[in-house]
Parts: sequence; structure tokens; C-alpha cells
Amino acid sequence: MNEELKFETYLFIDRKKLVICVIEKKTFEVIFKEEKLFDDHNEDSKLKILDEFLAQNILKIEKNLKNFVKDTYIILDNREFFPIEISIKKDHNGSPISQENLINPLNVLKNLCQFNFKDKKIIHMLIENYQIDGKDYSFLPENLKCNSFSLDIKFICLSKNLIEHYGSILKRYHVLVNQILNAEYIKQFQDQQNPNIYTTASRIISGYNNNEIFLVNKTQKNKGFFEKFFDLFS
Repeated sequence: MNEELKFETYLFIDRKKLVICVIEKKTFEVIFKEEKLFDDHNEDSKLKILDEFLAQNILKIEKNLKNFVKDTYIILDNREFFPIEISIKKDHNGSPISQENLINPLNVLKNLCQFNFKDKKIIHMLIENYQIDGKDYSFLPENLKCNSFSLDIKFICLSKNLIEHYGSILKRYHVLVNQILNAEYIKQFQDQQNPNIYTTASRIISGYNNNEIFLVNKTQKNKGFFEKFFDLFS
């Protein structure tokens, strides 16, 4: 088995703290963790601090793991996140509703968001509510016959420019940005089973929230239905 598949690396960034954490994928055991506190600076200063922090720790992690750090997930607590809420309604003519019926309207909303906010990247796409014949649901009731349905969608977006800055700094250490995650969103799922933000993030990435839509590259392995249709339509 490839050793690099056994662990995940997380980089937590907020206004006053940097944390790099490596967890074992199966047990969620923390293998390595280092943090740095700093005063709230402007974005340019924080990027410089991040560069220095990575210089101090990437090699240390690789020696500890006896393996290269090839990519990382960034958990970001940042005021730059931009929420967008959109709804769409579709006629359904009394037929049973299924996940397949959501493909077109979800894709329409995704394209609408990307077209109107070209300087933003979608970080999370969440189904906030299903309304079927006027009744609200927090989940999709499979095969329920209906005349119409609507979807309330929330996009959590981030400046492409900021993402590129993070990517360019990590690239200096031959580390790719696997995915960026919104810390505020992740924290909503913390509980006794998910005691820290890193294990919670790992579960979210694996599809813990059934109402999150994953936009994946065609070369990546899909985890579920919603990933499959965005593999087709992205």
C-alpha cells in the first residue's frame, strides 16, 4: 500500500493562528501538530508569516513521516468568504422525484453562480432546503410523487486571487492545495464523535453531509451520486 494514502495533512489559517496538522486517515490519530500565534495582520503580512511557518515545518513533517507531503487541505477562517443563496423551482407533473431529477436544476445554479461571479471559486455548494409541493424537507424523500419542487442552495465562495496566493506559497515546498474548506461550516459538525476540526474536516471531505454537492475533477474517484453528476457536467 502507498504510504502517502495513510495520512492527510491540514493547514488551518485564521486571523491570529496557523496550525499544520497530520492525521492518520483510518484512526484519525494526530501524528504531527505544530502551531504559530501572531497578531492580526493584513493579508500580505499573513502570507509572509505562512511562508516562514511552512519553511519551518514541511521538512520536519517529512522526516517524521519518512514520506513526502504532496498535498494539503486548507481550513480557512477568513472574512473573505462570500455566501451566495439562490433558489430554483421546477414543475414535475406528478411523477416520483429522485436524485436524478436534481441534476439539471443544480447544474443550472452552479453555472449561474460561476458566470456571475467570475472572480470567485465555489468552495462549498450546499442544499439548504427541499420544498416539494409546498412542504419543506431537510432531505430528499425518494420516490415521492409531486407536481413541483424547489431547491434552496447556498454557495460559499472565495476570491480566486487569494486561493492563487496560497497555492503559490505551498508550491515553493512542492505541496499542492487539495481543497479549501470553510472553518465556520466545518465547525457546525463538531461533536463528541468529531472532537476536533481536523477529524471533522476529514469526514466532511468523505461525504459526511449528505446535502453537500461535491464539484470534482474528472480524474478523481467519485464518492457519491452528487459527485458523479458534477463529474459529467463540470
